[in-house]
Amino acid sequence: MARPDDEEGAAVAPGHPLAKGYLPLPRGAPVGKESVELQNGPKAGTFPVNGAPRDSLAAASGVLGGPQTPLAPEEETQARLLPAGAGAETPGAESSPLPLTALSPRRFVVLLIFSLYSLVNAFQWIQYSIISNVFEGFYGVTLLHIDWLSMVYMLAYVPLIFPATWLLDTRGLRLTALLGSGLNCLGAWIKCGSVQQHLFWVTMLGQCLCSVAQVFILGLPSRIASVWFGPKEVSTACATAVLGNQLGTAVGFLLPPVLVPNTQNDTNLLACNISTMFYGTSAVATLLFILTAIAFKEKPRYPPSQAQAALQDSPPEEYSYKKSIRNLFKNIPFVLLLITYGIMTGAFYSVSTLLNQMILTYYEGEEVNAGRIGLTLVVAGMVGSILCGLWLDYTKTYKQTTLIVYILSFIGMVIFTFTLDLRYIIIVFVTGGVLGFFMTGYLPLGFEFAVEITYPESEGTSSGLLNASAQIFGILFTLAQGKLTSDYGPKAGNIFLCVWMFIGIILTGKYYILSKIITIGWTWWLILVFLALWEADTALIKSDLRRHNINIGITNVDVKAIPADSPTDQEPKTVMLSKQSESAI
Repeated sequence: MARPDDEEGAAVAPGHPLAKGYLPLPRGAPVGKESVELQNGPKAGTFPVNGAPRDSLAAASGVLGGPQTPLAPEEETQARLLPAGAGAETPGAESSPLPLTALSPRRFVVLLIFSLYSLVNAFQWIQYSIISNVFEGFYGVTLLHIDWLSMVYMLAYVPLIFPATWLLDTRGLRLTALLGSGLNCLGAWIKCGSVQQHLFWVTMLGQCLCSVAQVFILGLPSRIASVWFGPKEVSTACATAVLGNQLGTAVGFLLPPVLVPNTQNDTNLLACNISTMFYGTSAVATLLFILTAIAFKEKPRYPPSQAQAALQDSPPEEYSYKKSIRNLFKNIPFVLLLITYGIMTGAFYSVSTLLNQMILTYYEGEEVNAGRIGLTLVVAGMVGSILCGLWLDYTKTYKQTTLIVYILSFIGMVIFTFTLDLRYIIIVFVTGGVLGFFMTGYLPLGFEFAVEITYPESEGTSSGLLNASAQIFGILFTLAQGKLTSDYGPKAGNIFLCVWMFIGIILTGKYYILSKIITIGWTWWLILVFLALWEADTALIKSDLRRHNINIGITNVDVKAIPADSPTDQEPKTVMLSKQSESAI
């Protein structure tokens, strides 16, 4: 069988076809001269077609001339499905064989490159805010000016998200990746020319270009995961892609206080240190742009899952970007997720932007420790992201996991707020880590949940809208919390965020949770919320996992949306998928 990225054609294993058109192949069986990593579907060795049960292949054992020996549990995960032969067709599929799916080894290269240039972009977002007092003195501007170097990332995203997602859907993954990496590189080099006290506008120009690059970066994790990774690893892949951005924020908290210490009495030394940081960033960004141009491919030769196969086999002319946007805003669970995701992520952006000011209010001269606290917050969030991704791949409990993480993030924010002024900085490290674990761990949850409940709409569009909501809330929260912090202290600003996060819990959960809180009292409200998670229909955001249903052979929606960047080499084929009750999952 051909390699997905290198050669044309596919060798087919000889054999007699089963009644459903597929031949279970035990582990280790030879398959031509080459091999690819084939997907199992819902159960190794079988795949439901046209409503047939997963065990229905047993009825076809006579076709092979004898009974089929059941696979051992450890062999089931290694079994592969191969077409029974050229031209073998699935009954009822209107002369169209079930699409071949395979995993390409290149997927790891694509994921790594994206994660690295996303890292550099996130580093440039936070590199000013974490040493805001240093840049305030160097450029002779106010703290609000320095805050806008961070908020410009949020401001640029909102008007540019729609053209950016249109470009992703119509021109493809590779072009979008090149634009993101290229603009990130260009902005970094422009900032190298701003290392003079009167050139604040030049550093703002460079930061604006980096903020435009972010528009072409933040919407890609779920698209890369869906296009390149199989159904059993898609959530983990999405979490890993988001991890790159989080790691960049962590490095942005750690390195600037070390590379640019507060030496306001020696302006020349300060300028030299800033120049070192800017040129180092530019060199890394340039290398990653070159790697993106060389190694970043549009898509694998074979789709990695039946959900992607169904999309790629749909006629491209059926896809409409405007219709896709309308469909998303008619999807009530997605609209609710849009609001709650914006609240949570906007709160994270606000805390990250103002962390230096909050820490220095209670711990003067602790710029380096402020960066380390930010590092702790983000590294803990990276661990949370990976664990949440693995958990989702294993359980598919999107609704319950999302609500639990939201509640724990709120609890972490409350603890962080009321322990910040205890004058023991080690406590801030601990509470910051707890807050980051859950708050940052929520980011990939929102992406993957959105893709599931909006399938077959474009992953880039749903992710882009989530990020746009996050940027809007981020700007509003940063301005409001910054004002409250300046006038009344960090505690007032943090309480403001706690109130909004509690509203997010209410929107994620069901109305009766609020009524229970009011009537029974605050003592038991957490217990009631957790108990409510496991009852039927307990969340406003319904868990209609459409993509997962397609991958296991069940669908209750018509598969029509197809990004125009993924045309097939052959004539479009009609994919007939059986419609079963969702309760069959």
